[in-house]
Amino acid sequence: MVTGELRSKIDNLWEIFWTGGLTNPLDVIEQMTYLMFIHDLDESDNLRAREAAMLGLPYESIFAKEVQIGERVIDGSQLKWSVFHDFPAAKMYSTVQEWVFPFIKNLHGDKESAYSKYMGDAIFKIPTPLMLDKIVTAMDGIYEQMAALKAADTRGDVYEYLLSKIATAGVNGQFRTPRHIIRMMVELMEPKADDVVCDPACGTSGFLVAVSDYLKENRKQEVFFNRQNKDHYMNHMFHGYDMDRTMLRIGAMNMMTHGVDNPFIEYRDSLSDQNPDREKYSLILANPPFKGSLDADIVSTDLLKVCKTKKTELLFLALFLRMLKVGGRCACIVPDGVLFGSSTAHKAIRKELIEGNRLEAVISMPSGVFKPYAGVSTAVLIFTKTGHGGTDKVWFYDMKADGFSLDDKRSPTKENDIPDIIARFRSLPLEGKVPPKGADEVEYNESARKRTEQSFFVPMKEIVGNDYDLSINKYKQTEYKPVEYPPTGEILAKIKALEAEIGKELKELEEML
Repeated sequence: MVTGELRSKIDNLWEIFWTGGLTNPLDVIEQMTYLMFIHDLDESDNLRAREAAMLGLPYESIFAKEVQIGERVIDGSQLKWSVFHDFPAAKMYSTVQEWVFPFIKNLHGDKESAYSKYMGDAIFKIPTPLMLDKIVTAMDGIYEQMAALKAADTRGDVYEYLLSKIATAGVNGQFRTPRHIIRMMVELMEPKADDVVCDPACGTSGFLVAVSDYLKENRKQEVFFNRQNKDHYMNHMFHGYDMDRTMLRIGAMNMMTHGVDNPFIEYRDSLSDQNPDREKYSLILANPPFKGSLDADIVSTDLLKVCKTKKTELLFLALFLRMLKVGGRCACIVPDGVLFGSSTAHKAIRKELIEGNRLEAVISMPSGVFKPYAGVSTAVLIFTKTGHGGTDKVWFYDMKADGFSLDDKRSPTKENDIPDIIARFRSLPLEGKVPPKGADEVEYNESARKRTEQSFFVPMKEIVGNDYDLSINKYKQTEYKPVEYPPTGEILAKIKALEAEIGKELKELEEML
């Protein structure tokens, strides 16, 4: 959540655009995104140079050489945010309009890349030098504030706050997935260096960026010091699809800023026949739209064979199964209705997950997780595509807290189940086996957990007998503890004593009047 001084600074920046004549919210967000990318390009270039120096590796800055723009050749260093932000307003405006913008539009050599596709039609719309000067100064203040907060999530939160201004949620069922929930899902799936990752409803590429960050933090040696793995990471690992070009533009720039040269991010209706992907991906992470407009006539017929419905949340589950390779894994967010809905389509998709593949976990999340944008109750489903069953028992977890208050303010709190969820889920492969020497997971024995606790196993047969119901409340047992109350006579005596005291004080008050 963006709060306090940072929120005020973003509001002031928005006001500069508004009073300067740029009043379409989508135009404002696009122009802000371009400028944020220009700033981040400078910052990430400096970071990569420092990392290369530390590792003793060669690195050539993208700003190091002279740059050909049209018929002119200019010094690349003038294109850096840290250089041109000190120029007088008129010179800064001409530099950004005539040099910096054409430079970033043609930055990627591959004209078929996601970046080139969505930057090719980018237009610089800021009308005056004075307005650009005010915007750059305001953005410097925002970045200083973001640096002072020292929170890894801040950039994503800024995007979330910007998107909230165009009320994106509610139109197509889109809303930003909180970054700590994305990180939890990535940690649960533990991406590998050779994974082929996809988010068929990628938005601003939050899941793909989180996978990239996870690999940098946990598999750096394996990914970046192996030529084949590094090429896979840069050019073949990441795939994202969406129907919103603004989101795709932000997503492509987001991935490039995070060091992925050539993600495959494409405009596509994932549920339609224009999506040919079958058995292609080893890992899918997604928070598909739960509602919104759906043209039933263009929905792929093989998805309707699995579950005949217009509900996007069910169709996306069928799509994930189709897109995954055998052995591929998926972690996705679904609304609670998917878990217990009684329609034929609801039961059909749950049956396919449980009997046709291997459903591993259902993590129920509290309804406040998506506030203030939506109050819907959701769950994370984790499954592996086998094509021939394999579900023996399903692990359920009742998440009660995610580290933030569950109201519209979403203030940080001490209560947080996420570390426990990750630790317990990672211990599941050790159930019934001799743990490796020194394993931390030995303290978790989920098989011994009772139904009154936060997590427990439910056998497949029991789930099948309950019409494939995956609602945790169907299986969780409430532990009733006897409460002893004082005798009735004692309670009545206390009430009388209180009444006598009130009468006495009223009399004293009356005498004072």
